[in-house]
Amino acid sequence: MPVFTHSAQSQAIAVLLSTIVFAAHAQTATPTLNTIEVRSATGSPSLQALPASATVLDGEQVRDRQMQVNLSESLGGVPGLQIKNRQNYAQDLQLSIRGYGARSTFGLRGVRLYVDGIPATMPDGQGSLSHIDISSIDRVEVLRGPYSALHGNSAGGVVSVFTETPEGRPFAEGGVSFGSDGQQRFAAKAGGQTAQGLSYVVSASRFLTDGYRDHSAADRNVANAKLSTAIGEDARLTITANTMKTDAQDPQGLTWAQYQANPRQSSGVAEQYNTRKSLEQTQVGATYERRLNANHSVALTAYAGHRSMEQYQSIPPGPQAAASHAGGVIDMSRDYAGLDARWTGKFDGAAVPVTVTAGLALDTVQEDRKGYKNFIGSQLGVKGSLTRDEKNTITNTDPYVQATWKLAPTWTLDTGLRYSRVKFKVEDDFIKGPTNPDDSGTATHHQFLPVVALSHQLTSNDTVYASAGRGFETPTLAEMSYRADGGSGMNTALQPSVSTQYELGYRQRLTGDIKGMWSAAVFHSSTDDEIVSDTSGGGRTTYRNAGKTRRYGAELQADIQLSRQWDVQAAYTYLNATFRQESGKATAGNMLPGLSKQNLFVGVNYRPTAAWRLGISAQHAGKVYVNDANSEAAPSFAIASASVGYTKNLGDWTLNAFARVDNLFDRQYVGSVIVNDGNNRYYESAPGRNWSTGVNLRYNF
Repeated sequence: MPVFTHSAQSQAIAVLLSTIVFAAHAQTATPTLNTIEVRSATGSPSLQALPASATVLDGEQVRDRQMQVNLSESLGGVPGLQIKNRQNYAQDLQLSIRGYGARSTFGLRGVRLYVDGIPATMPDGQGSLSHIDISSIDRVEVLRGPYSALHGNSAGGVVSVFTETPEGRPFAEGGVSFGSDGQQRFAAKAGGQTAQGLSYVVSASRFLTDGYRDHSAADRNVANAKLSTAIGEDARLTITANTMKTDAQDPQGLTWAQYQANPRQSSGVAEQYNTRKSLEQTQVGATYERRLNANHSVALTAYAGHRSMEQYQSIPPGPQAAASHAGGVIDMSRDYAGLDARWTGKFDGAAVPVTVTAGLALDTVQEDRKGYKNFIGSQLGVKGSLTRDEKNTITNTDPYVQATWKLAPTWTLDTGLRYSRVKFKVEDDFIKGPTNPDDSGTATHHQFLPVVALSHQLTSNDTVYASAGRGFETPTLAEMSYRADGGSGMNTALQPSVSTQYELGYRQRLTGDIKGMWSAAVFHSSTDDEIVSDTSGGGRTTYRNAGKTRRYGAELQADIQLSRQWDVQAAYTYLNATFRQESGKATAGNMLPGLSKQNLFVGVNYRPTAAWRLGISAQHAGKVYVNDANSEAAPSFAIASASVGYTKNLGDWTLNAFARVDNLFDRQYVGSVIVNDGNNRYYESAPGRNWSTGVNLRYNF
């Protein structure tokens, strides 16, 4: 498939718009669609009534004709969201929403993540998705825009994952999948509901790969369990537990010359230093919900977990000779816990009927972080002498309140306020006098986060809404670790970024012969003190505030069932994200790096029979600047995929098989970039044409 020209982009967008308009005119007035509840929004409103941009994917959509390894397999068609598989399991996926989170070189930032209501984002705003078991997902919800600020720090957007709560007969299933580059996945799951009403699901999987690039092999093991039961007629208790273990080589990024010469190679020094990462995480959580009476209810979520990491970097011995250097091996152990208590009351008899939710979220992290040299004598890539030893504490205290006012039968006003307070504390236990002074320190950041949204139901199937809010993103602990002047102590000069966001949107549900939903939104966001990388060298990256930035754009989404056999999913995003003033190497008007200005996804599925499913999809992404100076960029690309699925019911047995080919026309392209890399190794290659296939067998008892 050729790379899209501007003309081709315009034609593709026109096709998308034409599909939406055709579907809108073809509808009738008889509702036949089920109401879709948005669980990650306070009060769990229906998607149709929600005064915010949101996308809801059910578990079957996420798993269908996929290896079920990464959420990037299924979230590529969500407007406003850019999610990229780095082909590097030593790092996490790259994920940003409307431009928030794009700066991250590892982990996820700027976007709030939840799994079964439990934060997968730490109090400082750094998150991870690596512990999610896709085979047990019930749904994924993506919130975008000002409404997300109600979730607190780093809520440029919200991704919430919910796992299954099975009902009915017990079942057991197992599956195996294989793919290009030595990919193998083995999975097992069991679940059901007892006669006493206890719902349970237990799942586990193992994924192995040789890696598309040199030095990128990985081994990841994930397990998840969930129990949910009613307690009397008015209460429910849900308990979740999961564990994850990953060992992965790190191929690092490539320079442009390296990428052009051989996109499958590693950085070179990656193999010299045997760069790699090992991760382990275990977590448990519980949610207790109780209805006090017809109008009042309470809920309490509590969780605790442990995460450990050991990472070997490619820092040369020379820079590590400085007494103050933290070394080339990171050894981190982290205990974390938190709770969220909330009350909801409905006051239908008030002059203006209102539903109020008030709560308090508390989260804490206790981290033991050590650093070691990555060499012993002339031997590289091994753990040497201790160079760093510190204890870090991060806490947040977030009271919040939200009210939904029914101004009139078709008018609803949502108001919310959250006060987010995040405290950092570093205790340095590795002090060696003047050459390595005490790096201990503290910092506290806080912000009021108001949100207001007004929605109007033109008809039972048509909603228009407008919203405004203030967002807040603190620097992460890793970003505060070093000062640009090389001095000791935390980078306390680094301040949170604060954004003011606006959104105007329209959503229509189609209920005639053509069914589904389509939506459109325009948005604008101004940010003060944007956090960007400053200097990078000797294994250290420092960060600074870049002053004012601006993001604005538009989103279109359509999920339409044209007939019993045909359905179409389409999404388009236009995002203009720029520096508003000169900052470092960026001049006013430069694009924020790590972001595509335009993204388009179109997928078509066809069911010739009840058993067979066929699908094709195409994706286009615009070029991505890799640094603040906009001096280099990863080119735009367009790729296509084709897939087939087969499901056969054999009494109590169900057979499910799939096969797919991605990058159908074998395009060479950059899948992701490392923003502002100090060695100019910005580029992470995406695979050429690749295949995967698998089979799953389920038995219902």
